[in-house]
Amino acid sequence: MNNHISQNDFRVARGKSEAGIVVGNTFDKYNSRNPVVRWMMRGFAANLNSLVKKAAPKSIYETGCGEGFWVLQWNAKGITAQGSDFSRKAIAIARANARQQGFSEDLFHIRSIYELSVEQNGADLVVCCEVLEHLEEPEKALQILATVAQGYILLSVPREPLWRLLNMARGKYLNALGNTPGHVQHWNTRTFLKMVERYFSILEVRKPLPWIMVLAKSL
Repeated sequence: MNNHISQNDFRVARGKSEAGIVVGNTFDKYNSRNPVVRWMMRGFAANLNSLVKKAAPKSIYETGCGEGFWVLQWNAKGITAQGSDFSRKAIAIARANARQQGFSEDLFHIRSIYELSVEQNGADLVVCCEVLEHLEEPEKALQILATVAQGYILLSVPREPLWRLLNMARGKYLNALGNTPGHVQHWNTRTFLKMVERYFSILEVRKPLPWIMVLAKSL
């Protein structure tokens, strides 16, 4: 079995919006030629893969899966994985990527994080990466995720104010003080962990630049 998804022709949303919300990735970070972006993405991927390995799941459900990159990676490695996103545009791209890589488009579903249920979306590991910062009600989402995660949960968010400082250092979003379009929540490590601890038992914290990444179990 091929255990790696080719990034050639992997499609991203490139900052498309839906219902006034930016969906998918604002740029093609998976195929970026910028050496700093490539270094940061390697760090993100290494830590994510390490924590998934620690959880050793037989099944994974990713909410806010965007264009489906990680769901397809996990399936290529033999893990049963599915994903959902509120955005029809993102899911259309994810399904196209699945077909391109030889997988069923049925791996992906249109579903808001607020609509998840353990009956339909329960898994050994629930993944919610780069999602909570986009939500008006992140704690409501965590309450729902706590019921869906049957074993472990893996969360990641941008680490502030570092995220915005790095954006400004590369001359991006200066009028918004470096805030990426669509980010309505902002946490540093302390404030994010304090929120997560209300709903989960934190097992491990990683800080690949410039993110906060947490592996946890439901209380």
